[in-house]
Amino acid sequence: MEKFIVHNGLVLPLDRANVDTDAIIPKQFLKSIKRSGFGPNLFDAWRYLDEGQPNKSNEGRPVNPDFVLNKPLYRGATVLLARENFGCGSSREHAPWALHDYGFRAIIAPSYADIFFNNCYQNGLLPIVLKASEVDQLFHDAAAFPGFRLLIDLGEQSVAYADGSRRYRFELDAFRKYCLLNGLDDIGLSLRHADKIKAFEERRRAEQPWLF
Repeated sequence: MEKFIVHNGLVLPLDRANVDTDAIIPKQFLKSIKRSGFGPNLFDAWRYLDEGQPNKSNEGRPVNPDFVLNKPLYRGATVLLARENFGCGSSREHAPWALHDYGFRAIIAPSYADIFFNNCYQNGLLPIVLKASEVDQLFHDAAAFPGFRLLIDLGEQSVAYADGSRRYRFELDAFRKYCLLNGLDDIGLSLRHADKIKAFEERRRAEQPWLF
């Protein structure tokens, strides 16, 4: 998993509350269990004017020009700004896969659905919780200043304007912070003990060979 330490990114403002996981990545794309390849269909039903299908190119599909992800101003955005209860609905892990595959490294919102929130940490995405009033200010400034960027420092647990004019602090569980800073998901945490695991398996093979 990719480490998250400090990130300077262009902000994409998605001014909608209760964005569910089916909107993030529609159900027809859930057939694959690979973590990659979902970015082109992120927010598919809002991004395009027809229904997308898995394993088919998006080339030639009619694009919704009014959807924020399609606006040239936000091309290359890596910080998603959203409203409350982001990631609600079904528990599909494909939602953070799609966001990360598109290029997002962090999400900022007043609140998240619990399962989506936890899944983000397993996939190198940083879900930041800020006060509603702070999120309101960010939406205002994202609209007022084209090319609006934020500097996110995980070590300092801060979100700062690129010009240093504002800074917000966010809370984060110490264990999750450690995992993101070191690029460790659950598998990565287990593999830190690879030598002990190998020794255990060798001992068990010698003591209980019939299992093998």
